[in-house]
Amino acid sequence: MSEDAKHETTIVIDGRVLPEGLDERMIRDVVHGFYAEIRNDALLGPLFNGAIAQHDWPPHLAKMCDFWSSLMLRTGRYDGRPLPPHLALPSLGEQHFRRWLGLFRATVNNLCPPEIAALFIERALRIAHSFRLALAYNRGENTLTVAPITADSL
Repeated sequence: MSEDAKHETTIVIDGRVLPEGLDERMIRDVVHGFYAEIRNDALLGPLFNGAIAQHDWPPHLAKMCDFWSSLMLRTGRYDGRPLPPHLALPSLGEQHFRRWLGLFRATVNNLCPPEIAALFIERALRIAHSFRLALAYNRGENTLTVAPITADSL
């Protein structure tokens, strides 16, 4: 076995080998492109810009790159807790998650090959559902009524 073969790691996500082409550069492009859209969005812009000060955007974007790198490339770079800041937003609701997912889908479809875009979308849908369940639970709402948002419903 060659030295290169010994050090080559196969990343498997949801039982599938990670498609070629997904790398740190693509993750950075997705994160920066997506948040540029969010910051200018009529619904999400005020929410995000109200929660994240102008000077805090560069560290936030770096943290989101670490988050997605950990999810998609298994780098382990992210060690934060993404839920608490979202729990602190009392107006955050399903319409925000739907818009977030719609913008995210448009971004990854624009920047990524279809197979990679699909992986990003699958992860984003799960994250949105998990956050929506946590929000409902923390607000004392019935979590059994929180149906997952599907890609087809966006």
